[in-house]
Amino acid sequence: MMNFEDCQIEQLSVHTVGNKTNDEDIYLSKSVMDLSENRLRELLLSYFLKPFPETAFYNFTFTDNDFNLNPLFNYASDIFDDPDCFHLTSIKIAKHLYEVSLHPNIKAGDLFIARFTNIQLADEATEVIGLFKAENRQAFLQVDRTSDDFCLKHEDGINIDKLDKGCLIFNCEKEKGFKIAIVDKANKSAEAHYWKDSFLNLKPCSDSYHHTQDFLNITKNFVTKQVSEEFEIGKTDKIDMLNRSVEYFKSHESFNKAEFETEVFTDENVIESFRNYDQAYRESNEISVVEDFEISAQAVKKQAKAFKSVLKLDKNFHVYIHGDKTLIERGQESDGRKFYKI
Repeated sequence: MMNFEDCQIEQLSVHTVGNKTNDEDIYLSKSVMDLSENRLRELLLSYFLKPFPETAFYNFTFTDNDFNLNPLFNYASDIFDDPDCFHLTSIKIAKHLYEVSLHPNIKAGDLFIARFTNIQLADEATEVIGLFKAENRQAFLQVDRTSDDFCLKHEDGINIDKLDKGCLIFNCEKEKGFKIAIVDKANKSAEAHYWKDSFLNLKPCSDSYHHTQDFLNITKNFVTKQVSEEFEIGKTDKIDMLNRSVEYFKSHESFNKAEFETEVFTDENVIESFRNYDQAYRESNEISVVEDFEISAQAVKKQAKAFKSVLKLDKNFHVYIHGDKTLIERGQESDGRKFYKI
């Protein structure tokens, strides 16, 4: 869990990074920013740190999973080892972002590189390097009052309540590629993933949050996309499986795969099908196999929202099923029309 209450921002450099493919330039500042004004420091800390989640963490990776080849891993290491090289290294980071901003739809923006101290992570005070990119500027109105009149002006600026892209690199777990948290207000288009995949080059940490998230995702995909291809199974049975899977994660502190399969799927043939699907999914998506782990309540809360317990009858009626599916009976009239009796 992260705590920013006693955090201090020690250094800050700002550069403007354009899109190389669109022949936009990169503009590099000559020195670090002046942070002597208290109000400015407060606003920056809120803008940079407030949007970050408290649970999902990542590690640097690169070709063949060798994070030592990742440029940002080395730049972060340089700053942690010698804070005096902060600004020169920030220039290298900006140039690296410029080199990977190749998709024509990637927006130009202001890149902030900051060094923080006293960020609490699991009750340990930690030094942190932050990378933040502001891609969207908004119009602001400013009212100035003179001695006997008012003047109205407009300016374009950064909305400090909306961080577009961010990254916190914690000075811990260096042997695994540092511990990292990210924010990426991206859409689903291909160019939107450059921040995490091309610039930072990250992989999920092997922790309870991602183990819980991965297993719930695999279960949901199996029930909604795969199980009906192999078995004659109705909508209420699918919803019942989804409800049982979520209930297992909510009612247990630790996960055991064999126990989960028995409680959720019950039938040996369905269990065998799930095991095959689980193995193929993990191999295809390069997800490690973990059969026992501590369950993350935060991951369960987030993923449970995607488990739909809705039986759609027609355009006018939807039934929300949260309990015993035996209370719903499916039948068919003599003329072929199907019905549910509740």
